[in-house]
Amino acid sequence: MKDKPLPFLKHIFTSLNLCGSSIREHSTMWTDKHRGIRVTQEELLCRNACGYYGNPAWHGLCSKCWREKARPTGAPRQDTRPKNDGIPVTFSKFEEKKNIEKGHRINTMRRLFWGSPSSPKRQESSEDHTKALKAFQSLEPGDFASFLKVLRSPPSQRLQSQCTAFLNTVEAYHDLPVQKQSDLVQDFYMSFAEHFSSFSEAHVTQIMEHVEKLTMTRLHKWVFCHDSCDDEQKDLLLQRRIRSLNWVTPQMLDVPFPDKSTTVTTDPFLPAITAIIEMDAKRAPQDKLACVSKCSHHVFEALSISNSEPANADDFLSGLIYVVLKANPPRLHSNVQYVIRFGLPHSLMAGESGYYFTNLSCAVAFIEKLDGPALNLSPEEFEGYMLNQRTPAVGEKRQKTASETQQLLEELKGRQEKLDKGMDTLNIQLQNWVQTVHSQLDEATSQFARVQKEIMSQADVSHGSSSSSQDASPQGDDKNQFLQVLTDQHAGLKDTDC
Repeated sequence: MKDKPLPFLKHIFTSLNLCGSSIREHSTMWTDKHRGIRVTQEELLCRNACGYYGNPAWHGLCSKCWREKARPTGAPRQDTRPKNDGIPVTFSKFEEKKNIEKGHRINTMRRLFWGSPSSPKRQESSEDHTKALKAFQSLEPGDFASFLKVLRSPPSQRLQSQCTAFLNTVEAYHDLPVQKQSDLVQDFYMSFAEHFSSFSEAHVTQIMEHVEKLTMTRLHKWVFCHDSCDDEQKDLLLQRRIRSLNWVTPQMLDVPFPDKSTTVTTDPFLPAITAIIEMDAKRAPQDKLACVSKCSHHVFEALSISNSEPANADDFLSGLIYVVLKANPPRLHSNVQYVIRFGLPHSLMAGESGYYFTNLSCAVAFIEKLDGPALNLSPEEFEGYMLNQRTPAVGEKRQKTASETQQLLEELKGRQEKLDKGMDTLNIQLQNWVQTVHSQLDEATSQFARVQKEIMSQADVSHGSSSSSQDASPQGDDKNQFLQVLTDQHAGLKDTDC
């Protein structure tokens, strides 16, 4: 009896239109060893088996095959696909295609640059051309500032004029449909790369990356999320879709996640979430691809923390889907389409950046078509989650913990208020007692003064009398005894007040 097919894979390849010969049945089975989405390297490649990465936006084709398919009917057609020998795409491989389309496309570029096909070209000495080529060949990888300096130097004046003329023309005709603008940019890439046909493939790739950054940084505001397409509406739909799926947990996606025994204080996927959000702030397609690659590297790092085994491609795609759901990157659809339309072909068709970008496109397509069976949920359970009538087990536990914490805080707040009231009452009672003691002390002092005055008066009278000495002695003793009694009473009052 066969195992149940993995729901993830069914939905991904439905969106990629790769169901058929490219999907192998054994890669869609539940196993204990492989978790999440099971995708092989071959299943990410172009439907035409040309050896390059396909993309859902091109119905499973690579950019080269897609452009050949979208070519006008009247244009000459020739199979220019290389053999499936694993050789990476380079700009020299576009030479054959350029010759095929040379008729109308080169004339179009000449009209853009020089005004008409008959316009004379600027004569350039071989010495200047050699100097310019040497300067470009000596550039360090990623040194964009030096590239601009070389491009603005006198020997490179013709190349600079070509770039300036193209940029001014595209800006002047920015109302053209976005697909037409994409064709013009791709043709410009091929035309500009022709100047460096004597260079090695690595040097041509390096220079064209600088050209792409220069071109698209300036054209970004004119071609990104263009009015001629519905990218903005699709961005809003995708953003709402991702927001409605905020209840999806790593366990539902079979993403390895740290357990309680692992000492992880924060979400290990947080750096990946930050990297994918940063993509919208970049202008050049290669910078956006760099954010995708950075995000992917962080996903692999998070998976290595969460899982004792080395991370594989299946876990990576599941983790990338989780990152996209949690990040909800701004204008994700527009950014993906922008890279597809205006990025360098070799960056999307092969290499690390092409692999990561293909996985990101698969993740977006999966999210758009996500339903209950894809998460091993019944339609009723999935609908309950979407309507916020149900919460995942992890969410229920967190909600219970939050409720208990809130209840404890309210209890502590009530006890604090009761303690404050008791302190206020005690303070008032203490002030009243101090006032009572002071009043009693004042009263006792005044009484003592009156009694002492009376005693002194009686003593003066007794000294002035003419009584005998015998009678005087008992009276003196009586006076001393009386004074002693009053003194003891006054001392008793003082002890009481203290």
